[in-house]
Amino acid sequence: MFDVITIGSATKDVFLVSKDFKIIKSDKFKGGVGECFAYGAKIELGDIYFDTGGGATNAAYTFANLGLNTSVVSKIGHDIYGMEIMSVLADNNINPSNLVADKKHKTAYSTILITPGGDRTILVYRGASANFSSSDFQWDKLKTKWFYITSLAGNLSLLKKIFNFAKKNKIKIAWNPGSGELKHGKAKLEPLIKQTTIFNINKSEAAKLSGKKDIKKIFKVLDKLTPNYLVITDGSKGAYLSDDILIYKADVLKAEVLNTTGAGDAFGSGFCAGIILKSDWDYALRLAILNSSGVIQAMGAKHGLLEKLPLQKQLSKIDINIYGKI
Repeated sequence: MFDVITIGSATKDVFLVSKDFKIIKSDKFKGGVGECFAYGAKIELGDIYFDTGGGATNAAYTFANLGLNTSVVSKIGHDIYGMEIMSVLADNNINPSNLVADKKHKTAYSTILITPGGDRTILVYRGASANFSSSDFQWDKLKTKWFYITSLAGNLSLLKKIFNFAKKNKIKIAWNPGSGELKHGKAKLEPLIKQTTIFNINKSEAAKLSGKKDIKKIFKVLDKLTPNYLVITDGSKGAYLSDDILIYKADVLKAEVLNTTGAGDAFGSGFCAGIILKSDWDYALRLAILNSSGVIQAMGAKHGLLEKLPLQKQLSKIDINIYGKI
């Protein structure tokens, strides 16, 4: 019996750092901001870093580091990068037996372009991870107390099967959906959200899902769907959580930002670990902030994660205050 099984992508990542990567504001870019470099130029890199990534493996590291018996359900290619992912998981006390090797598609690969300020753009080849289906699951081996579900490339049919399996086997769900899932909209996702114990998204995602921009109005819409924990992150501004009556805000710690890749995975898995260990949202929120704070100060999505449970002295550094009523 596992404490938690993470479900989602597993990738090979390369991080490219250069002072020549520039952030430019322009309405020509989606969102009004672009990361650019000169056309036709030879760009000098200040650093290059290789790692494994993907939401499922990133989250699994947190759970294993904090002493939870962990496995990963994901699809990798039948190639050297897939073998590396499997080996790295095993070396870090994460059970790799639920990984599936795809002989037709390569292991997912991400190239992350990082500016000196830590901002990044990710070039993604989804490969094997985008060809995930229910037949890839070894359902009889998924004996666990929790599922931690990350992006499944918008595969709603697979999501429904996972949620149905969890309900039938009394498995609790923490869900950090990706853009592919959120594109289905609130009406289609509502039955799944209502089944979650933890529903975690960022503010821009929450705004699109709820149709509201103000954080209080967002909570008023989405809190009705989540029977337990609704957690909304807002980058450097912190994170929000409600207890069905009040909204609480946790501030981030001041830190030098080297890389924001994996911060969301670190936060979500940190919060889930706190709930699994203590069933205390205040403790979980502090754990999540500490875990994500470490990641942004190191290169890669797994370095900087908490390697053991923090002392009370560390937890008390996090400021949590009442933000308002729902």
